Amino acid sequence: MQLPVYKHPSLTVLIDDSDSFLRSLSFQLDPLLARKTFHDTNSAMRWLQQHERRGGPPLEANYDAPNLPPEHCNVAVDIERIYRISGQPQRFATPSVLVVDYSMPQMNGIELCEALRHLPCKKILFTGAADEKIAVGAFNRGLIDRYIKKSDDDALDTLELEIHALQTEFFAEQSETLRELLVPHHYPFLSDPALTAVVQELIRSNGFVEHYLFPNPSGILFLDREGKATLMIIETEKSLRAQYEIARDSDAPPSLLAALLEQRVIPFFSDADGDGMYSSAIGENWYRYCSAPQLCQGGETYFWALFPLPAHYFDAPVLSYAEYLRTHQVQRD
Repeated sequence: MQLPVYKHPSLTVLIDDSDSFLRSLSFQLDPLLARKTFHDTNSAMRWLQQHERRGGPPLEANYDAPNLPPEHCNVAVDIERIYRISGQPQRFATPSVLVVDYSMPQMNGIELCEALRHLPCKKILFTGAADEKIAVGAFNRGLIDRYIKKSDDDALDTLELEIHALQTEFFAEQSETLRELLVPHHYPFLSDPALTAVVQELIRSNGFVEHYLFPNPSGILFLDREGKATLMIIETEKSLRAQYEIARDSDAPPSLLAALLEQRVIPFFSDADGDGMYSSAIGENWYRYCSAPQLCQGGETYFWALFPLPAHYFDAPVLSYAEYLRTHQVQRD
């Protein structure tokens, strides 16, 4: 799977007419899965429609040529808005996956999914009542994304795995258009399986729960459960050459120029009054801002390193996922 342009923890919505089953299911699910429960389909529909994801990818159509059709107009992408999603406290309340029972008094699960088919959230039919023919028909019509029987021995484990998989699909689909626009323009790593594998391993080994495309220098911003920010800077031979040329034109010390030319360092000049690139004010202290690169061989050679991201890159303190879970727990209708 290609790397989503951004991904953060999101809300799983559980809908079942049995309140006792909902309590039991909520208790057994992974406590790191934020969730909201409904035992009434009408209440669930109202809430979901009110919380339908607003906005969209940070795109703007530039109509400098008003006589041209829209498909011939320029598209401007404000890439900085992507990582600033991390500053939105409500991001964790985005409903991404619905887990729906089939047999309910007001409408069955298939009818509910059909009524909500315009929403981008993914849908799981989790039931003991619907037969496979009904489920397959709903899947073929695009009403549900998965079907799990409550009676299966490993039903809960399967449900958790599918929720995590569908959350990733949700964000991949939400950022698909944006990724297609960015890949040809300085962000080829977004579609490179080799680099995606490196990012996924970093997420697993470091406990990162959020990631966002970062604009300058190019890379991926990670946040862990406590909100600690780590920047993965991703360079290519071409972009390292650009770093060298900027440093050379700013009269950088020969030692830095040699290190950049020989691809021995990745710099991140992260002072609050800078732009991430070398400036003459840094002088001989350049080594404080550099790390040795690690290599990833994909469609091209990528050089990458991890850096702590200073707080001045955020407008305000970031609400961490751990704090969100502590204050919200299971949300009930």
